[in-house]
Formats: sequence, structure tokens, C-alpha cells
Amino acid sequence: MSGSEPIGVDEQAVATRKRTKRPRRWQVVLHNDDYTSMEFVVSVLKRHFAKSDAEATHVMLQVHMRGRGVAGVYTRDVAETKVVAVTAEARQEGMPLLVTSEPVGGDESSEGGRS
Repeated sequence: MSGSEPIGVDEQAVATRKRTKRPRRWQVVLHNDDYTSMEFVVSVLKRHFAKSDAEATHVMLQVHMRGRGVAGVYTRDVAETKVVAVTAEARQEGMPLLVTSEPVGGDESSEGGRS
């Protein structure tokens, strides 16, 4: 043992920091139907998802043309809260708009469907 090393220091005893795992992200998806107006979808996107007129119109057109559009990406709790709020407003206005949350980049049908 050399005199420069402190007694009891072992290289493997050095604690390694564990990387904190980021929470999974969830996307809020609006689905197309034959009854919900385009104007209502745009107003929901502006009010609940802080979209500009141009962004809201773009997402609305995705919903209309592709059958679905992503309104935003959030943590699971925030996404589910937005699903509930938008669905409640749609029903209050007599619109059958379907809003779901699903994990980003994964297919977890048991957790992702209707919220």
C-alpha cells in the first residue's frame, strides 16, 4: 500500500449516480366524426391546448383528412385531465367528439385507449 492513498478507499465503493428516468409522455388525440364542427375543434384546440389560429387549423385539418390529430403531448395525468375536460365541453355543446390519450411511441392498448 502506498502512502498517498487514504486507508479504506476502494474504487468500487464509489457511488454511481443513477439517471432519473423521464416520465412517459402521453399524447391527446382528437378523432374525426361526421357531426362535430370544424369550428368547434379549432376553438377547443385554442382554448384547451393553447394553439394559435394557424396551429389549431392545421391540427383540425389533420383530424378531418387523416381521421385523427394530436392536440398535445403531456405527462399521463395532464393528458387524462385534458381528455376529461374536452370531452365534457363537447358533450355540453352536443358534440360527439372522441378524445383519447395514448402513450407516445408505444402501443400499449391496455393503457392507451379511451380515457
